[in-house]
Amino acid sequence: MLSVRVSAPSPLVADLRATLADDPTVSDVTVLRGASLDGAGDVLLFDMARENANAIMRLLRHSGVPEQGTVAVYDPVTVLSDSADAAERAAPGHPADGVLWAQLADRSREDARPSATFFVFLVLATLIAGIGRLLDQPILIIGAMVVGPEFAPIAAACYAVVRRRRGVVVGALVTLFGGFALSALIAWGLWAVAYAAGLITFDQATTGEQTEFIVAPDGWSFVVAVLAGIAGVLSLTSAKPSALVGVFISITTVPAVGTVGLTLAVGAWDEAGAAVLQLLLNLAGLFLAGIATLAVQLVVGRTFLSGRGRRTSDPSRRRGSRHWQ
Repeated sequence: MLSVRVSAPSPLVADLRATLADDPTVSDVTVLRGASLDGAGDVLLFDMARENANAIMRLLRHSGVPEQGTVAVYDPVTVLSDSADAAERAAPGHPADGVLWAQLADRSREDARPSATFFVFLVLATLIAGIGRLLDQPILIIGAMVVGPEFAPIAAACYAVVRRRRGVVVGALVTLFGGFALSALIAWGLWAVAYAAGLITFDQATTGEQTEFIVAPDGWSFVVAVLAGIAGVLSLTSAKPSALVGVFISITTVPAVGTVGLTLAVGAWDEAGAAVLQLLLNLAGLFLAGIATLAVQLVVGRTFLSGRGRRTSDPSRRRGSRHWQ
């Protein structure tokens, strides 16, 4: 179940309360009168089944709540309620399969914007990956994969392509490739200083059987990236985000950037080019899989919802049908 708080003018809250009270996928509808908008508005609280959340959010949006007030959605840790259990049973599908598109929209706008934290994490991950390649230590490569924050703008770009948000696409791609370029340049500079000081050698930077895969892109690199992209998007859109860590440690984006910085510093141009190719292959697989997965979820969700709308015989649902399509 998801908990929702709506702050809006009193007449609008009254209309929404009447509509939501008739919906079997909504429970515990409560109105706090005069609690918002300097006493001129009410606060509406209710819980909704995640599987039908998009229909409820569409109702709120079409009713004009965002223009006149606020909608806030929370994901409670535990809900103990017989009415909530009944609402979940009335909703189609499984809660883990419900995609809350409003949440994805908000997250994609945030992840598409560059931030100092994003760049710091990406630079740190790139340096860790470079050390992992230098020492031929796969555990450091895995650590760099986990630290790397690059999947956030990738997912944001995939969502923006599916929902045709051009501004978000541009912002996400600038954040992603700008971060890669900045991280590679910083790593290049630091490794160049270390190489000039005699702290590392050409052989150290270009050899290592256990991490050779970073500079040996092939068809399997693309296949793994596609599978990781599907898993990553599913983990973001479902109620089971634990799989996202597995995605981080299966894609070779940050290790490739780290290797680019290291090999450029010692003049290993062939290996730098191979690492760039590895990066591009992985990104292509991630973007392709992410866009396809979100597109399928969008089509399936709309088909399932429209089929559910045709089956219902609730007259109040029919009167408000424009909100549910």
